Amino acid sequence: MASEDQLMHLVLIRHGESEWNKANLFTGWTDVELSENGVKEAQAGGRALKEAGYDFDVCYTSYLKRAIHTLNNVLDEMDRAWLPVVKTWKLNERHYGALQGWNKADTAAKYGEEQVKIWRRSYDVPPLALEPGDERDPHTQEMFRDVAMKDVLPYTECLKDTIARAWPYFQDEIAPELKAGKRVLIAAHGNSLRALVMKFDKLTPDEILNVNIPTAIPLSYTFDQDWNVVDKHYVGDPDMIAAKIQAVANQGKAKK
Repeated sequence: MASEDQLMHLVLIRHGESEWNKANLFTGWTDVELSENGVKEAQAGGRALKEAGYDFDVCYTSYLKRAIHTLNNVLDEMDRAWLPVVKTWKLNERHYGALQGWNKADTAAKYGEEQVKIWRRSYDVPPLALEPGDERDPHTQEMFRDVAMKDVLPYTECLKDTIARAWPYFQDEIAPELKAGKRVLIAAHGNSLRALVMKFDKLTPDEILNVNIPTAIPLSYTFDQDWNVVDKHYVGDPDMIAAKIQAVANQGKAKK
């Protein structure tokens, strides 16, 4: 058993409810703001971390403001607004292509719940792709102006594609910080976090299909030096966490 000073500590937190989560729309890389409830969720996540005695040395987030603002609210509640924050598009949500802006329940009614589940959760089946030049096309958006190789920006993604950008970034940039003994907080998205969880927990493509990460509930990992998971748990009230996980699972169902 590794001693405490050899263990590595990481917390993942999905952004709070966004305005498009509230409207049950596919969001992807669309840069929408947190809802009023999402701000409260993020603040509650920060309080839960503070009350449980967590502290951090460095934070990572995506380019999307729902994740950035979630992190800001968490750090404000922890009185840690001064912590260094690294932003990267490689932690962005999975790109939902042409589905972005579609209502999930309406899409399920039209195409069937099983098809929507595949689009939302499949490992290797991407949604319908954007046409180049679409207003949602990241190749033409200011947010990505400093991405050196524009051909790496997607028109659509499956989870496999999200892993292909998020996991190497974790290995190259975040893992060395953990190895150096730094306590790390990542505020990101349902699918970019599922990409990491799949690797951490050594899940198969079939197993990751049914993994749902709730909004703004901190997920704590402790690893030994060989990246074996020593401890994994959500920080907060268990009943509330279970209810929020089920709410995420229900998003892709047709309204009765």
